[in-house]
Amino acid sequence: MSIPGKVCDKMNWKHALTGLTASLVVVLAFSQPVLAFDEAEPTEKPAAESTETAAPAEGEAEAPAEEAAPLTLPELYYALDNSMLFLCAVLVLFMQSGFAMVESGFNSSKNTINILFKNLMDVCVGVLVYYAIGYGLMYPGDSGNGYFGFAQFGIGEAGDPGPGVLHPQVDFLFQVAFAATAATIVSGAVAGRLKFSSYLIYSIILTGIIYPISGYWKWGGGWLDAKGFYDFAGSIVVHAVGGFAGLAGALVLGPRIGRFKDGKSAPIPGHNIAQATLGVFILWVGWYGFNPGSQLAFGGTDNTNAVMLIATNTTLAAATGGVAAMILGWIMYGKPDISMALNGVLAGLVGITANCDSVTNIEAIIIGGIAGLLVVFGILALEKLKIDDPVGAFPVHGLCGVWGGIATGIFGDYDLGVQILGSVVIPVYAFVTMFALFFFLKMIGQLRVSEEDEMKGLDLSEHGMQAYH
Repeated sequence: MSIPGKVCDKMNWKHALTGLTASLVVVLAFSQPVLAFDEAEPTEKPAAESTETAAPAEGEAEAPAEEAAPLTLPELYYALDNSMLFLCAVLVLFMQSGFAMVESGFNSSKNTINILFKNLMDVCVGVLVYYAIGYGLMYPGDSGNGYFGFAQFGIGEAGDPGPGVLHPQVDFLFQVAFAATAATIVSGAVAGRLKFSSYLIYSIILTGIIYPISGYWKWGGGWLDAKGFYDFAGSIVVHAVGGFAGLAGALVLGPRIGRFKDGKSAPIPGHNIAQATLGVFILWVGWYGFNPGSQLAFGGTDNTNAVMLIATNTTLAAATGGVAAMILGWIMYGKPDISMALNGVLAGLVGITANCDSVTNIEAIIIGGIAGLLVVFGILALEKLKIDDPVGAFPVHGLCGVWGGIATGIFGDYDLGVQILGSVVIPVYAFVTMFALFFFLKMIGQLRVSEEDEMKGLDLSEHGMQAYH
């Protein structure tokens, strides 16, 4: 007997529903014990967790019996101080790229490779000679007599860790970045006419001998330091040394061809002001390694407060220097000149470097503003004297470096007479020694390129290549 279609369909659905329900019951019944087993404690310990520790397999290191002891507070301070100083050293080293961009941007395109190459070698050669003898000359310790001394070749051994204790390796990294900065300042002042080989000789002598000796007089505990001379981060020790060395080079070399015509100034425009502007911003950023890093210690409330004051004073002086130079240049020339403003920023940075930890925010603004005015007057003075300094290295670093040293005595709690003494002696020492070197190179015919090579450009005549194609 056949079953009607509708009744058959109903029975099929009933059978299917019944089968599905039964399947779910079976699945749940078997799954519950499994879940319960996962959540329960194991009935017996695995072999790896037995009461006796198994011996390590061959080739495996034995596990330490106990955890390493936590770092002590002096060790934490030591780690913080040295790590932060390393970062500051990197920032100061990064300033070399800023110098390279400023100097090449403010000069003719035909000398770009030559300027970049000189900046590169300031670091490469400078690191090696400062490692070999410069560091030992600058920090002779008990071997010095206040004027000269030598500790050792290379870098000394580390002492016990503690707050404010620097590992000699990171101290060297920080100090060698300063030495390279002093050397590279000269590159812009002598651009466009100095032989590359002569520049290498200059860079070796300044970085390895001249700069370390005057650096010892202050930072190495020499005679100026004993008199109470103060230069926190190097307005005199670094920038004035480089600025006055650049002035010596510019004087001995003479101006570039065509720079002065019929007794009048004939400026040679820079080929890439955008590049120079970016370089100034890079230098500004790098200065936060230069100045705050010179605190040399970062742990604790006092050091933190000092670093924040230093950074803010640095910023205020740079900004005021740029505004002051812009306004004065605008008044004198009738139009705002970005090159003056850029040099004003650098002037403010140089002026505050000696005293950024010792003055108030308002005093930092005053120091930076005066530096911005001085750099404009300094550039005009060089033109009147027919001294060719293509990037304004002497007004920025030399003149404003001296201002920074003297301003430390005016606004900081330091003896003004001693500040004037140090602010004169170190720059004069750098100028005389470098003038003698450049003059000697000139006498033996190894200082300046030929007129033909200068007109062609040092990129082609000295290096056989061009920066732009």
